[in-house]
Amino acid sequence: MEIDFDKLNGLVPAIIQDAETKNVLMLGFMNQEAFDITVKTKKVTFWSRSRNTLWTKGETSGNFLHLVDIKNDCDNDTLLVTVHPTGPTCHTGTDTCWGEENTRNPLLFLTALQDFIEKRHEEMPEGSYTTSLFRKGINKMSQKFGEEAIETMIEATNGTNEQLIYEASDMLYHLIVLLTSKGLRIEDVAQELLKRHDPEWDKKRRTEKANQ
Repeated sequence: MEIDFDKLNGLVPAIIQDAETKNVLMLGFMNQEAFDITVKTKKVTFWSRSRNTLWTKGETSGNFLHLVDIKNDCDNDTLLVTVHPTGPTCHTGTDTCWGEENTRNPLLFLTALQDFIEKRHEEMPEGSYTTSLFRKGINKMSQKFGEEAIETMIEATNGTNEQLIYEASDMLYHLIVLLTSKGLRIEDVAQELLKRHDPEWDKKRRTEKANQ
């Protein structure tokens, strides 16, 4: 990785981002030595401009930033460092240096869930319920999704909110399995919904149908 340390007299900004939540945790600075130590130890190390010395985040508090990946920007002078944090990041005790909670957006889990299901599809481990679905084939998978959709409808009309969420979760899981079997992802569905959010979408759709 080519990093231009010369623009800021031997330093580059390092944006620290949680690898799972995608939240920005803090901004620090690295010199070449701090970068090398970070890569070697897998614990994020900075150059302290106020103390004029190297410091590994968490060396006194125990709240380390465990390295996942480092990316350089287009000008080779700013780093994006993804991490798994141990405890709060800010010295004030907050999760981030902006006082925000480092909570995970539950919607991001859908991508992680599909990644997991795709791995099951590739490896097909014995004893896995997901594996058994793939082995039954598209017709059985579609039927199972339909059953879960009906159960969701029943809970919506005659059940509790708790049971509705439970059955809707089953339905969504089986939908992702079905999409995976067809080489598609839940993001493809989200992209379609995003397209439909355009106020002109229905007009464009009617025009496309008229031209077919």
